[in-house]
Amino acid sequence: MFVQNNSIRAAKAYMQDRLNEQFSASELRQMIRESICVRLNLSPSEYLLCDDQLLSESDLLFLRSIVKRLLNNEPFQYILGSTQFCDLEIKTDNRALIPRPETEELVQWVLMCFKDTKGLKILDVCAGSGCIALALKNAQPTWRLVGLDISSQAIDLANENAKALGLQVDFKVGDALERSSMEQFEEESIDCIVSNPPYIPASDREQMEKNVLMFEPDLALFVSDQDSLVFYRSIGVSAMKLLKPNGMVFFEIHEELGEKTIELMREIGFVNIELRKDLQGKNRMLKLQKP
Repeated sequence: MFVQNNSIRAAKAYMQDRLNEQFSASELRQMIRESICVRLNLSPSEYLLCDDQLLSESDLLFLRSIVKRLLNNEPFQYILGSTQFCDLEIKTDNRALIPRPETEELVQWVLMCFKDTKGLKILDVCAGSGCIALALKNAQPTWRLVGLDISSQAIDLANENAKALGLQVDFKVGDALERSSMEQFEEESIDCIVSNPPYIPASDREQMEKNVLMFEPDLALFVSDQDSLVFYRSIGVSAMKLLKPNGMVFFEIHEELGEKTIELMREIGFVNIELRKDLQGKNRMLKLQKP
């Protein structure tokens, strides 16, 4: 027996002991809480009072499996199979990147800028799990959302999320670097483009966490050192054709490449460019407008 007894208190102590060198105290508290609540279908208030509740053998084996997978550097969101994003439960697995909190900030910026506008058509480029498009559609049901991603597996995941959430988003396979994919839409037919494209230079790989490198898709993360802004250039050029006059683009960007990205967007012809920091104080988001 790997725990002292079958109580939740003992299971918590086991998880704490095995994982405390790998995670911060706050991370570990959150993961233990979510693991137990998901397994036993407990509410947050029920969790606070559950220490003496007894677990079945299969419950204990479930929690031990989580510990083993975490020790193998597997992301917790992949282990649980979902994560919260803008109050939506988004299914997560290695077909697409795990939605990040800073991307929620990008969504909120879009919603704030168009809060009183109905019936917009918005294109989400490099859609991944579909989290951005689905969050926008959930907040603004009259908007028409289209999501584009080169990975057919990511599009499958996005469609699964849309179905589970009951949200109508048109997800399509398409390459942001191919003009034919980007320009399959009518000229000046889109009100807004939003994108969190790959932007990490390959040389940054050594600085990244093992759980990202081992499990999340390289295709959605990395670009060459020689042309780290390749996605912004391609999306920006196509956006000038696809957007209606005064249409907007919202990008998530590399924190160290803000000025270079702004310079590129000015060269393409965008105006009213605004750089915004995320809650951690990093240059993370860019808004620009077609004249």
